[in-house]
Amino acid sequence: MPSLTQATMPPAFPLAWASEWGEDGCGLWQAFTFKDVRYVLRWIPPGTFWMGSPEDEPGRFDNETRHRVTLTQGFWLGQTAVPQALWLAVMGENPSHFKGEDLPVEEVSWDDCQAFLQRLNQFDDGLDLCLPTEAQWEYACRAGTETPFHFGTSITTDQVNYNGRFPLEGSPKGKDRGKTVPVDALPGNAWGLQQMHGNVWEWCQDYLASYAVGDQVDPGGPGSGTIRVLRGGSWFNVGRDCRSANRYGNAPGYRIRSIGFRLARGPLRSST
Repeated sequence: MPSLTQATMPPAFPLAWASEWGEDGCGLWQAFTFKDVRYVLRWIPPGTFWMGSPEDEPGRFDNETRHRVTLTQGFWLGQTAVPQALWLAVMGENPSHFKGEDLPVEEVSWDDCQAFLQRLNQFDDGLDLCLPTEAQWEYACRAGTETPFHFGTSITTDQVNYNGRFPLEGSPKGKDRGKTVPVDALPGNAWGLQQMHGNVWEWCQDYLASYAVGDQVDPGGPGSGTIRVLRGGSWFNVGRDCRSANRYGNAPGYRIRSIGFRLARGPLRSST
């Protein structure tokens, strides 16, 4: 993690709602506690990165046009996907197929996530939690890398929970767990974010559409559409689907046992 300067520090730290906070080798973090459930968010500093994939990347899809993106403001992003314990504390029920307090909540639609966010934000007006934009998600996933995965050009099933029977070219075959694992079970990236690849797809705020042409500054996605963005791949998917640049989406009411989400807090949001 590069040293933070005054320009890349958060405007305020810690925030009033934080129950714990600190700094480690991956950067700044702060946590809130809701009904005894603790959730950690990590500071993602502003910066410029290559979004999408080069044309020679193994497993590439045509909708991954590579372009430069600058995020002028930093933001907070969940260290992990939202666990079932937090969903249950906020919503009073657990829709997940694979049950376990430390497993990611799944079988939640984009619309379900909006209801969850609205209810959780009522706990403290200062929380102001949301879903990340697609650009925020990929920037955070990459954590300064330009390779197919933040681990490099290949992955193992000790690093990523995916269907290891079908690895990306250059990766070894591995196990197919056939289910989710705890949100903090596998190694994180340089910014301390865990399981940005695999385990569960993660909803983003944006509508899914072709990327705008040319370099972008603080993109928030198109203003309208019918499909919402999903990122990261899942326990069910093959290696190709878990790459940093891979784009997927579905209708905002869609639910399946391979889809979850993580919380964000920051100024960049696309249209609702």
